[in-house]
Amino acid sequence: MIHQPRPIRRGEAGDAEACAAILNAWIDRRDWMPRVHSEAEVIGFYRDFVFEKREVWVAGEPVEGFMALDVENDVVTALYVAEPGQGIGKRFLDHAKEGRDALELWTFVANEDGRRFYEREGFREVKRTDGDNEEGLPDVMLRWERA
Repeated sequence: MIHQPRPIRRGEAGDAEACAAILNAWIDRRDWMPRVHSEAEVIGFYRDFVFEKREVWVAGEPVEGFMALDVENDVVTALYVAEPGQGIGKRFLDHAKEGRDALELWTFVANEDGRRFYEREGFREVKRTDGDNEEGLPDVMLRWERA
């Protein structure tokens, strides 16, 4: 069966809970990822902060993935998909790259699948921390620059 591309559209406030559910599921599927906020707190954060302060893009009906951008600083602050391997993440990054000369993002060192994906998409390591985040996990800043 051939998958039809899921349209990417600008996220709306009503999408916040679905996006938070994708992130909550992502957290719960990783034994290395500590849960530092309850599921309800994550929903509230997405509703009250992410959808108010970031440019959010979603794919699918119902929502199958999302990306949040800090457009002032050209930073991808979140990119999560319910089922990786469907091309949704690549389409989000392609969309984010449009009209930009560079993008940055942070990911956890332990997120090996995510790091491989970002490297395939042209991101390169810029710096690392030993866990200077609320999860206390080592992380890495990645940067993409237009050739």
